[in-house]
Amino acid sequence: MEIAIIANDSKKELMTQFCIAYCGILSKHHLCATGITAKYINEATGLEIEKLLSGEHGGEEQIISRLAYNEIDVLLNFRDTKPGITFNEVENELMRMCDMYNVPVATNIATAEVIILALDRGDLDWREMFNPRSEYNRKKSAK
Repeated sequence: MEIAIIANDSKKELMTQFCIAYCGILSKHHLCATGITAKYINEATGLEIEKLLSGEHGGEEQIISRLAYNEIDVLLNFRDTKPGITFNEVENELMRMCDMYNVPVATNIATAEVIILALDRGDLDWREMFNPRSEYNRKKSAK
């Protein structure tokens, strides 16, 4: 499965701790993350993670593009929760694309845990049929 990871500055440490806790499950999947988040996760866990641009330099847009091509199966997006924070157009587009393509998305650690445990149980295997980059579809097109 393809898992995209984004964490706002105030949530990078929490995302890193989450990835440490679920390193065993995450290691079975392809991970990509925005720049600094990818760096933190890789340094803390040793997980192979595709490093995209930083969020402010287009990393979130790269994930939006992959969502549009249905190449992301799960989005972990820990957002800033300080009072008065408004979500910008890019963040709204991320959520819209997840809704459009039925991509499970977690915006907090509780939901992320539910999704990762479901992923480990095989509850999200149906996503393999929709992702053009999945092993299921690579085998199918090789025939």
